[in-house]
Amino acid sequence: QEKPDFVQFNYSIRERNAENSLFNTIRENGTAVLINQPFDSGSLFRITKGKKLPEWCEEYGINSWGQYFLKFILSNELVTCVIPGTSKPHHVIDNMMAGYGKMPNAKERERMYNYLKTI
Repeated sequence: QEKPDFVQFNYSIRERNAENSLFNTIRENGTAVLINQPFDSGSLFRITKGKKLPEWCEEYGINSWGQYFLKFILSNELVTCVIPGTSKPHHVIDNMMAGYGKMPNAKERERMYNYLKTI
């Protein structure tokens, strides 16, 4: 019955449960969305360690896996803010760069998701 101004929850390229119901409710109520745990507590970096980004990432200005994961989230029109959480200045700069360049559309986001499944 309540319509909160904002909500905060986990969401990442691998943990997409919010797409099943939360995002529909958010859309209906115009609720702002804060995303935490965008890197699955670091597990996404463990999966991709030593792996090269696909060449098509250049089209989106993606230069690191962190940017890949964040751009996937930021390109969702319902997401207002992502909280990656870091204590290292160079990670802050790298994370911020995910907000620049071309954003993938829904079809391109699925391409990102499917590519990650192949690693």
